[in-house]
Amino acid sequence: AAGDGAAPIRGVRRLMFDSMAASLAVPHFVYADEFDVGALEAARRALGYSALPFWTKACSVALHRFPQVNASIVEDAGGRPALEVHERHDVGLAMDTPQGLVVPVVRDVGNKSIGDVAAELARLRDAARAGGLAPGDVARPTFTLSNIGAIGGTYMSPVVAPPQVAIGAIGAARRVPRFAGDSDAVVAATVANVSWAADHRVVDGATMAGFSNAVKELLEDPTAFLKHLK
Repeated sequence: AAGDGAAPIRGVRRLMFDSMAASLAVPHFVYADEFDVGALEAARRALGYSALPFWTKACSVALHRFPQVNASIVEDAGGRPALEVHERHDVGLAMDTPQGLVVPVVRDVGNKSIGDVAAELARLRDAARAGGLAPGDVARPTFTLSNIGAIGGTYMSPVVAPPQVAIGAIGAARRVPRFAGDSDAVVAATVANVSWAADHRVVDGATMAGFSNAVKELLEDPTAFLKHLK
């Protein structure tokens, strides 16, 4: 049509373009589950936090048990594919900003408390909204979470961003009817759906299921975090 024009893809959007193009080479699989987050909602309201610091810390605890999920595919000295397992948990948090999608990184989550994670998330979110993220704020995450529920989504099939091997997508927490245990009584429950995508060349389904169950155990009973206070 008259007046149409093509604008170059630059800046943050170009980074997303290149990253998603590279992801097409990854043979993905997705593992999904539903978490009962009623206790988590109560805990996070009592502490004055959003749910995301709890999710971030829970993933870090699970990464200690399943370190192969916190890894990157690299090349060895001979140019052959190799798996680099990272000791430190640098968790990227995908955020929607006026400049587009950005993924700031909370460094060394394994050695941070939930309060520390919340404070760093607040700093990164403010910087992202102002367009003031430093290069070190976005470089080299070892694992990524996408909180699609913050926008309103319930389900998502996330895409692994190489060289990482896994990513999680958190849906919105919803109040729904559920049967109480083995009885026919129906009660209100607060649930959130989560989807994990992994590079099937190096992560198998059993590993992803075990990782998801470890996260679920913590988020469905936040008192379990008392064992992981640092």
